[in-house]
Amino acid sequence: MTNQRFYHIGFGQNDLGVSPPVLALLSGDPERARLIADSYLQNVQLLSENRGLNSYLGYLPNGCPVLSATSGMGAPSLSIVVNELMQVGIRQIIRIGTCGSIQPHIPVGSIVISNAALCRQGAANDIAPVEYPAAADPFLTVALVKAARELAVDYYLGITASVDTFYEGQERTDSANPNLMRSLQGITAEYRRLNILNYEMECGTLFKMAGVYGFAAAAVCGVVAQRTVTEEIIVSQTDVAVKNAIATAVYAAGLQALA
Repeated sequence: MTNQRFYHIGFGQNDLGVSPPVLALLSGDPERARLIADSYLQNVQLLSENRGLNSYLGYLPNGCPVLSATSGMGAPSLSIVVNELMQVGIRQIIRIGTCGSIQPHIPVGSIVISNAALCRQGAANDIAPVEYPAAADPFLTVALVKAARELAVDYYLGITASVDTFYEGQERTDSANPNLMRSLQGITAEYRRLNILNYEMECGTLFKMAGVYGFAAAAVCGVVAQRTVTEEIIVSQTDVAVKNAIATAVYAAGLQALA
């Protein structure tokens, strides 16, 4: 298997060198994966741009090797990428994403660190039963919290609603389909009362995969929408939110390397 280049991610174990990474920084957006590689890592090597799933091998300032990889949008794509990353030797994954806050006290530009997810995702149901917990690794999560504190990033720790769709699944009515099913009408307010912090589309499946496959996973998302005010993405604050999430994840990766 060491000589195999995997069909979706486009690289294999032999492409990772004599000291291969065990930790991946996983972004949904290939441009975010490129930004991490170009701006936060050293001695970067492009591994693949296959299917837009850009992957880079680089090194933290302390010399620890890491991957900056792309999952694509949504849980089905993420499940494929994560499965293949496990097969090339990755054992820790920090998801770096964006999200919409559903709590009035969590502002755009801040970050949410997920310690668990309410998982409403079909891909996860192929991996484990609905009742199987979607829980983040506590040690990676503590590293993210410590990183945010040391970087003075405004962060919030709690439960995330991880759903399959951006529009209907997050109760957006300002779209091509304003006619939501009854089961989704009022769901955001219900989640708010359950003290769920935010919506995103990947970490529930990631956390269940971590439990089943036996690797460590955590997630940090920049807040780009405040759903108690508007359904819209606040474009002017997106760069700040994403940079805060990236900086926190990279710092936490460095802490893990020293652990």
